[in-house]
Amino acid sequence: MAGNAAARQPALVIVSGGQTGVDQGALDAALDRGVSCGGWCPKGRRSETGRIPARYPVHELAGSGYCERTRQNVVDSDGTAIIFDAVLEGGTRLTAEHCEKEGKPHVLIDAATLSQAESVDVLGKFIRDNDIEVLNVAGPRASKWRGAHAYTHCFLTEFLAQPR
Repeated sequence: MAGNAAARQPALVIVSGGQTGVDQGALDAALDRGVSCGGWCPKGRRSETGRIPARYPVHELAGSGYCERTRQNVVDSDGTAIIFDAVLEGGTRLTAEHCEKEGKPHVLIDAATLSQAESVDVLGKFIRDNDIEVLNVAGPRASKWRGAHAYTHCFLTEFLAQPR
């Protein structure tokens, strides 16, 4: 029995910035699966639709906006999964730039080219190859990609249901 406990990997923690779309899809998947989650959000818990709902356990980064919270979530995580649909732009592209600048591993998951099952496989390999315990999940807000929340929630829920 002690051998099994020693071989078990630590539980994964999901962090995100709390924005609509990918961020909230990731947090909803973690909450639905009972996985620890959190992250930094802008001052005032701002999102494109107003205040980030209290159910999301994100913390305000004092005096910050979107760029600062994006960078802090990259810095505080072991690696970042960037989920997008065909075009890497705006804040999503900024996340990749922060990963490169900070020397943090990241994986691009393009919903335009990967099925849900393929996304699960790509994410699993990334986490194993990089010993990820704290995973930042980032991508477009809902107004930039209408299917962002659904795609992220579906594939992450499936991924989190698998034994680690």
